[in-house]
Amino acid sequence: MRIFRPARLLAATLTLVVAAAGCSRADRGDETAAASTDKGPATELRLGYFPNVTHAAALLGLGKGLFTKELGSTKLVPTKFNAGPEAVGALLGGSLDASFIGSGPAINAYAKSHGEAVRLIAGATSGGAQLVVKPTISKPADLVGKTVVTPQLGNTQDVALKKWLAQNNLTGKVKVTNLENAQTLDAFKKGDVDAAWLPEPWSSRLVLDAGAKVLLDEATLWPGGKFPTTVLIVRTQFLQEHPETVKALLSGLVASIDYASSNPADAKTVVNAQLKEATGKSLKPAVIDRAFAHIQITADPIASTFPQLAKDQVTAGIAKDAPTVAGFADLGPLNDVLSKAGKPAVDAAGLDTK
Repeated sequence: MRIFRPARLLAATLTLVVAAAGCSRADRGDETAAASTDKGPATELRLGYFPNVTHAAALLGLGKGLFTKELGSTKLVPTKFNAGPEAVGALLGGSLDASFIGSGPAINAYAKSHGEAVRLIAGATSGGAQLVVKPTISKPADLVGKTVVTPQLGNTQDVALKKWLAQNNLTGKVKVTNLENAQTLDAFKKGDVDAAWLPEPWSSRLVLDAGAKVLLDEATLWPGGKFPTTVLIVRTQFLQEHPETVKALLSGLVASIDYASSNPADAKTVVNAQLKEATGKSLKPAVIDRAFAHIQITADPIASTFPQLAKDQVTAGIAKDAPTVAGFADLGPLNDVLSKAGKPAVDAAGLDTK
């Protein structure tokens, strides 16, 4: 009988191990999964951004070397985009690790990957988008038969415009087209377009350089005038494999926001220099002053607005069903960084759970 005891003991032990393994696979949480895939600091971080004032935090982080300082041995590889859908393609294709991006394309990236590929990890800018028009246009009805421009099909301003048109019974009565921002400025000057819903500094450029006037500031459509124009998202795999690198990026973001707050005049200079490097042209002082007056640089992504932003895509005719945003946010790393800096945490507003 003794000869069978070790076998029985081994069998019992194996049964317990298998059962425990089964439980761990079934019950493990995000933290366990993240810990098992942590590969330490990344060799490089490929970061997307746009040459807009609404990306001021990104431009400051690049211009002042604040991202590079926090990233240490991780090489920063910045990549310029002109509109959100392009950055989404790069993220989903794996050629980009993180990106400053508009809220609309951020939601689309999450929805297209069935809630898997990307996570919202911070805000960057609130406000800074306006519907600017020819001086002869004074009310929504005056846009009937006119041409209105947004930066790209499905981008943040495109959704906002089409939602607004729907609410004003103007869907199908206005021609909506998409142009790069610099082309919109030229087209407006030539009289080829009548209006444009644009982010800063382009709305300011049309007002100050092309004689447009503001028909609507998007801030007036949101509670407290706050809505996320630019946020920061990261590939989920990159977040899991390189959590400390993501925290380093967020530390650079917080440092950029602090710099903008404590050195507003120099912040404008740095942003303008980055815009010149990215586009070949700097902004007139009056333009950058006006653009900065219409934005709030903040790490808060204003998560509470995302369910409404998702519904807006349906109203705008961009999507048949509102994209699911539950589980989109992972603000833990940001709140860790804010806590260490003695700053208050930001609210995920339930966007961190599915």
